[in-house]
Amino acid sequence: MSTEPWWRRAVVYQVYPRSFADSDGDGIGDIRGILQRLDHIAALGVDAVWLSPVYVSPQVDNGYDISDYQAIDPTFGTLADLDELIEAMHARGLRLVMDLVVNHTSDQHPWFQESRDPASPRRDWYIWRPGRPDPDDPGATLPPNNWSSVFLGSAWELDPVSGEYYLHSFTPQQPDLNWAEPAVRQAVYAMMRWWLDRGVDGFRMDVINLISKPEGLPDAEQGNQLEMVVNDPGLHRYLAEMRREVFDAYPDRTFLTVGEMLAVTPEQAVLATDPARRELDMVFQFEHMDVDHGALGKYDPQPLDLRALKASLARWQEMLAGQGWNSLYLNNHDQPRVVSRWGDDGRYWRESATLLGGVLHLHQGTPFVYQGEEIGMTNYPFARPEDYRDVEAARAYEIATMMGLPEELILGSMARMSRDNARTPMQWDGDAEAGFTTGRSWLPVHQNHLWLNVAAQQDDPHSVLSFYKRLIALRKTEDVITTGSFRLLEPDHARLWAFVRESGDQRLLVVANVSGDPLRLPAGDPFAALDGGRLLIGNYPDGAGDAPGGAEGGAGAEPGVLRPWELRAVYV
Repeated sequence: MSTEPWWRRAVVYQVYPRSFADSDGDGIGDIRGILQRLDHIAALGVDAVWLSPVYVSPQVDNGYDISDYQAIDPTFGTLADLDELIEAMHARGLRLVMDLVVNHTSDQHPWFQESRDPASPRRDWYIWRPGRPDPDDPGATLPPNNWSSVFLGSAWELDPVSGEYYLHSFTPQQPDLNWAEPAVRQAVYAMMRWWLDRGVDGFRMDVINLISKPEGLPDAEQGNQLEMVVNDPGLHRYLAEMRREVFDAYPDRTFLTVGEMLAVTPEQAVLATDPARRELDMVFQFEHMDVDHGALGKYDPQPLDLRALKASLARWQEMLAGQGWNSLYLNNHDQPRVVSRWGDDGRYWRESATLLGGVLHLHQGTPFVYQGEEIGMTNYPFARPEDYRDVEAARAYEIATMMGLPEELILGSMARMSRDNARTPMQWDGDAEAGFTTGRSWLPVHQNHLWLNVAAQQDDPHSVLSFYKRLIALRKTEDVITTGSFRLLEPDHARLWAFVRESGDQRLLVVANVSGDPLRLPAGDPFAALDGGRLLIGNYPDGAGDAPGGAEGGAGAEPGVLRPWELRAVYV
């Protein structure tokens, strides 16, 4: 019997519940909506669902500000609804991975409200500090150090109730928990076990590498809190303790633990995911998602340099090989739609959507598919500041305006990079609200839902949806995709993305033309073997590989030439 953990051959589907399916017509997705659409997820062939937060929350940051970890927000339904969802998923062979947000809570959480009293036993559950004297105003104070929050501005907020500052890595409504306090850790572990007892199969841990803060909370050189926190050695002690206290309590079950880690390096990821260290199974890292960020960060987007993107992913493949494990993603609730970001969502929409998905899934690791990615959903044409709901976009607009940047530049950057692009409603059909709701959706539905939707692609063998189903199925049958070594080819080529996967006598060549023009492949090995090889999968109809090995590698194409946005994976 294989001892390989189930998640190594798995594909995970992420559901952002607010935007997935609405069962009651209030314009906001909910758990019963997920139940109604569960057969779509199962039909994809995925193995697990990562569910973004459905806990009770004031929704300042769309549910990532939790005020009760053990209750469901009425916006999304009830605890009984979630229990029914778990049962229905398990009946379909699907596992449920819950979002775990324990770097911070909402400021409305009873723990924080109690901690505002300096005499409270829970005072040390959060990070409170007195202010520093303000040399320019003897009656005022300054924050305890110079850290800035991820959402810009100071990471400290003065609380008028207690007269001290509390730390918040994100918005002021998201105070950081103090993981150095043992009682905090035990409360978190007890909550996690409570969910596992209900049948949950693992956790995606939000910004987990921020939980350990450096002793003394010293100033940062540039004021950037992340440089002081993300690599703090105490993280590994907490993760190992979590493994012992939570997951080891269930010796007959195998869970999935995914840690979202900001500014993490491959070296640090190996420490967190090496099975011998017993911390996490894999991490979400952002290096490859930052390659198009300019000097001013995310909202200073630059044209994609393919060489930087493929080099980043290749480095993670090589560094974690045989030691840790990669997660693979290009889309999630925090990223704009990749077909609009790095593909061509106009003339070559289908080809570029399938190419980007295919290349990613043929790397080693566990792929994550974000809702709508499987049909090639695109960015929404946001045009005005008031169109946005995302707190990050609103703060970015405020800062950019204060800097005096031109309005046209600010709005163009927001339209391209805002997280709201990922959060527009799932496009199920061509009805008025795309089949998402019978009411009016909380974010606008893209007008292209009239043709870009699940129903339109369901029975089309050449659709993006059909391609994703074939792609996902390959992980169950092709050992080379799961276990094979990885070697990047032509790293300096600006349009060609090519690599070889090898396992035993299997040698899979993956080639992709990341451009709208035909591309002649380099001469010599291994490219010379491409046209005579056995096609595993391709994204053009005359070589789509409807069944593994169902077509010759060069079918319908000029020998040695890739068509615009063409992908081929061929055994050579």
